[in-house]
Amino acid sequence: MDRMRYYTGRGDSGETDTMGFGRISKGSALANLLGDIDELNSVIGIAIVNTTDSSIAGMMKTLQDKLFKAGADAASSTINKKAKRITKMDVEWIEEQADDLSSKIPDIKKFVLPGGSIAGSYLHLARSVARRAERSAAMLSKRQKINPELLAFLNRTSSLLFVCALYMNKKAGAEEDHPRY
Repeated sequence: MDRMRYYTGRGDSGETDTMGFGRISKGSALANLLGDIDELNSVIGIAIVNTTDSSIAGMMKTLQDKLFKAGADAASSTINKKAKRITKMDVEWIEEQADDLSSKIPDIKKFVLPGGSIAGSYLHLARSVARRAERSAAMLSKRQKINPELLAFLNRTSSLLFVCALYMNKKAGAEEDHPRY
């Protein structure tokens, strides 16, 4: 029986395949965005396995699904068609989740150092990767047309991850630490 190979060698020259743009340089703005979204999805996976809250885990799994849509949106040429994968409804979903969770935590009056509980720490890490993905999307949008909802989606994703980190830290009894400057 032939076993599946998990490598092709097609990327050895520094290029990769996309759904709508053909082969692109792995050093391109698009490849950077796709890598950032992939990394974000992976860090969220680590946060999921380290959370004891099933509602947060479920929310993060839904977010992972949406991040796959975001990556597909960026990697395809559907921007020239009517159907976009990330929509205003995806952005609104994130806002609803963040609003619901923020009602369960105290207001933040000063900067928060990333940390706290294990789940909170991974959610803070995911937040910072989401910010990088947002910056990559902004850079890509200066070079080519992208779904405008993608920028809003990534912006709100980092906000949701921040609120989730604060919520998980509160639930774990971990007090937020603040910069001493």
